[in-house]
Amino acid sequence: MNTHIALLRGINVSGKKKVLMADLRALFESLAFKNVITYIQTGNVIFESVITEKETIEHIIHDAIKAHFGFEVPVLIIDFPILKTMVSSCPFPSIKKEKSYFTILKEKPSEGNIKALSLINLTHEEIIVTSQCVYFYSDRGYGNSKCDNNFIEKQLKVNATTRNYRTMVKLISLIENA
Repeated sequence: MNTHIALLRGINVSGKKKVLMADLRALFESLAFKNVITYIQTGNVIFESVITEKETIEHIIHDAIKAHFGFEVPVLIIDFPILKTMVSSCPFPSIKKEKSYFTILKEKPSEGNIKALSLINLTHEEIIVTSQCVYFYSDRGYGNSKCDNNFIEKQLKVNATTRNYRTMVKLISLIENA
C-alpha cells in the first residue's frame, strides 16, 4: 500500500461546498482506501491505496465526490515523499518559511510560463517557482496578496491548490506518527 495525500480545492470555503470530514472519511473508505485521516476542514485527506497512478486516484475521488455531494471539486494527489521534499526544500529562511505558502501544481507548467511568473515583480511578495510547487511569502500575509492560487493558476496555466507551511508540516507529522 502506498500513502497518498488528497488535496481538495474549494470545499468549506465561505460556506460553499460544505463537506463534513466524517462524511469525507466515510466516502474515502467506501472507495476501498485504507487508514483514512482528514486534517482540518479544507480538504486534506491522508490515505493508503494499492492504486499507484495519481490520475486514476484523482478521477476516482473526483467522481465519487460529485456523485455523493453533488458538486465538482478539483482533486490533487501528492505522494508522501514528494510532500516531504517540498517542505524540506522550501527556499525561504526559517522566519519566512514558517509564514510561507506552498502552491502545489497538478502538472509541470511550461518553462516559458515558469519564467514569465518568476519575472513578475510583486511588491512585498516573494515567489519561487519550481516544476511542482510555487513557494510564496508575503510580509503582508496571504489574504492581502496578489499572488493567490487563482493568480498562479492563470499565470502558469495549470491547476493548483495552496496550503500554508503549518498544514504541510502537520500532514507530514500525521503520516510519520500514524
